[in-house]
Amino acid sequence: MNFRTLDLNLLRIFDVVMTERSVTRAAERLAMTQPAVSNALRRLREATEQDLFTPTPTGVTPTRQAQALWPSVRAALDSLREVFEPQDFDPRRDAHGFTLAMADATAAVIVPPLVRALDAGQAKIELRFVPLASRDPRLLLEQGKADLALGFFPELPGAIAAEGDGGSMQLEQLWSCGYVCVMRHDHPLAAHPTLTLDAFCAAKHLRVSFAGRPRGFVDDALQRLGRKRQVMITVNQFHSAGCVVRQSDLLTVLPRSFVPATGFADELTCRTLPFEMPGIDVALLWHRRHDRDAAQRWLRDTLRQAAVEMARSAGPANAVRLADRGEPVPQP
Repeated sequence: MNFRTLDLNLLRIFDVVMTERSVTRAAERLAMTQPAVSNALRRLREATEQDLFTPTPTGVTPTRQAQALWPSVRAALDSLREVFEPQDFDPRRDAHGFTLAMADATAAVIVPPLVRALDAGQAKIELRFVPLASRDPRLLLEQGKADLALGFFPELPGAIAAEGDGGSMQLEQLWSCGYVCVMRHDHPLAAHPTLTLDAFCAAKHLRVSFAGRPRGFVDDALQRLGRKRQVMITVNQFHSAGCVVRQSDLLTVLPRSFVPATGFADELTCRTLPFEMPGIDVALLWHRRHDRDAAQRWLRDTLRQAAVEMARSAGPANAVRLADRGEPVPQP
């Protein structure tokens, strides 16, 4: 490829097609005709001498060459955008929309203080939430379908560390909490102050799995002890789990910080798990191309502040720990 003769507008079109995975949707975003976008992709294919997209019934699929090219193109476009666009951001003046990916349990505890922060600051902000159906949302962020993800990503710290400084993702822990066993208030096991391992395994359970997998962290912990539980139902939301448990004899395991956010905590009883199980480290995950974006920095700062308020209001019984302190947050 001769870079001196390359039309740089083709890279912007390439970036939008990579994000949308559709020539039609890309044309709408770019205010171009579909044939014009197709022609631009043809010219870019000829310039790079590489096949970049494969047509599908619903759009286009990037080839391995396109996937390898995209991070560098995205980084270059973002650098140019920083040069030519103002980098100051005032949420009271600048209307802006953000898309956040998170699970229902995370949204239930962080969104209320986040909304209060937006109201207090008179921010002209529109927040859109999309479900977090995976413990690894990097592709979602890579494709630009979300500005950031907030949740529990147990496999990502090691994966991101292994990529080193050349990695595309940034991970920052916000808070942590533990799991508890939850049952309806008048469940037979609620009469006992301590839940035994035998009683836990003998009971019938509801499992929470975002992807509907037949195993979870609880099952792994029990397997290490040579034990297992009887799972009757698997759901993909913590809130659904709480609703079912309050009206049945099933047990479930929920993040302790989420129980008050169910809205019917007085109908539920929590017991300490009768086995060791790692807690939840809730983290922010974003693409490094947004590191220096003023609006994105404001959003991350606002989420950090909302996490502090959430931790303070949770109360000592819920033992929410901020990542930068490593100790329970003092109550006002």
